[in-house]
Amino acid sequence: MIDYDKFQKSLKHLEEQHKNYINIEEKPFLTEIDKEGIAESVIQRFETCYDTLWKVLKRYLSEELGVPEVPNSPKPIFRIAADNKLFTADVTQWIKYSEARIDTSHDYSGDKAEEALALMGDFIADAIDLYITMTGTTWE
Repeated sequence: MIDYDKFQKSLKHLEEQHKNYINIEEKPFLTEIDKEGIAESVIQRFETCYDTLWKVLKRYLSEELGVPEVPNSPKPIFRIAADNKLFTADVTQWIKYSEARIDTSHDYSGDKAEEALALMGDFIADAIDLYITMTGTTWE
């Protein structure tokens, strides 16, 4: 049986911190370093969620769908998941998330971070859809 708890928890944490980031301008009391810290936290939570997501997806493909010889790398796993109609978004979107994850491991500031932050709303929505598909439950 697949344990989805880590994936669910990491996604909820990302979702909450992303809300903080989106509403950052409504908090004039925050200093620039506070705002930067929130943005960095969103990226770190994205990294954790992304890593948890693809690993749970790998188990799902193997244990629930019986896919033989599932690779140990996110991009091929995403392609297999797309072939099995697990995504509501096109696989190219998932490849963008993969590229953002690679980029953020090297650069938390500047263009790469901003590009990753711009993807967060879509990533969260797509990750929630995948969670619902894999677990057969609703998202709260």
